[in-house]
Amino acid sequence: MTALPEVLTELQALRVRVPHLTGALVASTDGLVIAHLVTDMEPDGVAALTAAALGVGARLTDAVGHGGFRELLVRGERGYVATYAAGSSCVLTLLAAADANVGRLNLEARRAGTRISELVDSALERRRQV
Repeated sequence: MTALPEVLTELQALRVRVPHLTGALVASTDGLVIAHLVTDMEPDGVAALTAAALGVGARLTDAVGHGGFRELLVRGERGYVATYAAGSSCVLTLLAAADANVGRLNLEARRAGTRISELVDSALERRRQV
């Protein structure tokens, strides 16, 4: 799938709303980039790793009986990588500095994930109709 301008606009708005956000990427659940705002790294590699993390997260939530995958937060020495389900066909991955407000990050990402899901589903439906 090629980058959707509406999804890119949503990522740009998210970057404005969340201080200390250093990157954002939307990928299909199989690891293909849909849209991104990342620099100094290869978005295809991040998307592939996101798909792998999604798979592990989904298996873990299933194994412990906590239902479908919703989100995953990884904290490193210099910041956060947060991945959120955005509907059934894509995931939202955000990169944030170590001093980011994780509560705000989660709140805004969950809202953005819902909007991104609607945008991607709409684009897929339009393609099916062509």
